[in-house]
Amino acid sequence: MARINFSCLLPASWHFSVSVLSLGCLCRQRAFPLLFVTCCVLLLLGLYQLELWHPSHQGVRANKYLSLMETMEATDVSNPALNYAIVVDCGSSGSRVFVYYWPPHNGNPHTLLDIRQMRDHDRAPVVKKIKPGISTLAQTPNKASDYLQPLLSFAAAHIPKQKHKETTLYILCTAGMRLLSDKQQAAILEDLVTDIPAEFDFLFSSSQAEVISGKQEGVYAWIGINFVLGRFDHAEEGEYGIVEVTTGSQNHEPTSRRRTVGIIDMGGASLQIAYEVPGAVVFSSPEQEEAAKSLLAEINLGCDLEHTRHVYRIYVTTFLGFGGNMARQRYEDDLVNMTLIKSRSTGAQTGMQESSPHLDPCFPRGLSDIVERDGQKVHIRGLGDWAQCQELVRPFLGLSNGTMSFNGKYQAPIDFGNSEFYGFSELYYCTEDVLRIGGQYNSSKYSKSAMDYCSTNWNTLKQRLDSKLFSIQADLSRLKYQCFKSAWMYEVLHSGFKFPKDYSNLRTAQLVYNKEVQWTLGAILFKTRFLPLRDLQQESFRQSHTNWLRTSFVYNHYLLFACILVVLLAILLYILRLRRIHQREQRQADALDLLWTEEGEALLA
Repeated sequence: MARINFSCLLPASWHFSVSVLSLGCLCRQRAFPLLFVTCCVLLLLGLYQLELWHPSHQGVRANKYLSLMETMEATDVSNPALNYAIVVDCGSSGSRVFVYYWPPHNGNPHTLLDIRQMRDHDRAPVVKKIKPGISTLAQTPNKASDYLQPLLSFAAAHIPKQKHKETTLYILCTAGMRLLSDKQQAAILEDLVTDIPAEFDFLFSSSQAEVISGKQEGVYAWIGINFVLGRFDHAEEGEYGIVEVTTGSQNHEPTSRRRTVGIIDMGGASLQIAYEVPGAVVFSSPEQEEAAKSLLAEINLGCDLEHTRHVYRIYVTTFLGFGGNMARQRYEDDLVNMTLIKSRSTGAQTGMQESSPHLDPCFPRGLSDIVERDGQKVHIRGLGDWAQCQELVRPFLGLSNGTMSFNGKYQAPIDFGNSEFYGFSELYYCTEDVLRIGGQYNSSKYSKSAMDYCSTNWNTLKQRLDSKLFSIQADLSRLKYQCFKSAWMYEVLHSGFKFPKDYSNLRTAQLVYNKEVQWTLGAILFKTRFLPLRDLQQESFRQSHTNWLRTSFVYNHYLLFACILVVLLAILLYILRLRRIHQREQRQADALDLLWTEEGEALLA
């Protein structure tokens, strides 16, 4: 009896051994069972591979991956599946670079990319700023690329080298560049488009370096905060804050989705508002419709233009000169002019104005100050009358009959019964720095606090500042102009934008979820909105290609195992043939031995 072992290592690292105890009976008794067992193993292997690639398993892995990404603080740059993009904000006072990343799209065509700001190993946002603004290169545009080189090198150092060729770069210029002539703008952008690709491997073309309008900047800011607040996610049944949306000129049924938030941002020089207009807009005249075209923007954040789930109609406008500081400056200009006119009419001497100061209701009680314009000085003493201050600042809104908004601009209707707003910058400072009531806005509480502040003696306010009873950001300048700015903010909201005094869905804030929301986040969301469609198309092709590969994989393994079985059987048959030959030779030898024995015995006889 002979024993022969055959071993085979399968692609799935499965090891089996075939033991031949009796070569003569193996071919007859075990060849068919062996073939049957082999086929069963192949079938199980094929089913295992198909189950492993089943879409439900892919979804589970994707969900687990996205869940992991949401809790991750430092960006895992070792993950090859992450995508990256760079946005450079070229502002008036300086330029800042932001690096964003996102995991693969989850496969739902109605879901936006999960874009997040990149964080380094210390969990700090990957952001770098340089000064002055790029607009200072108006006379030397050939230095524009050198100017941005530190920012781009900083971003490149944080993004994996192998990802540079896939990283999209956007250079977006704002207020400072808007003040330059078209020729100066073009020269600076031309230098960037020409020189940057020679030094960096980022995806960058002429369409990705531009001067954006104030309207675009407002839309991007609106997109950014609504994305962070999750207002672009799908609404759940019974959820609070749902709106019915009718999209532009397309003939679609109204869509129910989450209510987005509007933003009001009051800076020092300008005031900006942006909010969604979910219902169809009706114009009172062709002139009003024409005026509204430049203030309404309809955008589609979805990856497919045929779907309207993420189509938003946004009203956005900027009021130059309506920021807190510029409003005060216009107020003082008017105050000086009126005082000088009054003094001339009464024959008073300019030099005597200090002995008979002008009483200003918009200054805290007892505060003395001197306002100078064109060599003319006016001595002012605070009266601290907030109600009277409101009456004095209201004319500076530029209200006029027949207009829905101040400064004569068209304002799209707001459904105050089903809307929500966030107030930033000066709106937050006015409510929090001194009054300490930032957050949920209540007009009654706010007006009472502002009235009490204005009527408080100036010396008392300074003592409170020294005792650190105000916010750490508060200083003498904030104390000096708080009375005016609080009245200005109140009038902007309730007389300008027509917010009801019992409106309860306005929140003043500096941070959202403890972080600053930049308009650059909205910009990258808008500019990458078609990437999910591309990814879905690639995934569809990959899946169909993978299906073919899986089928080919199973068939190739059948063929491989069949070949192994044939070779195995051939070896067995060959061994059996050798044994038969050996047995035949043995019989012949035995016969010869018997013949020789018989012949020997005959000779002996």
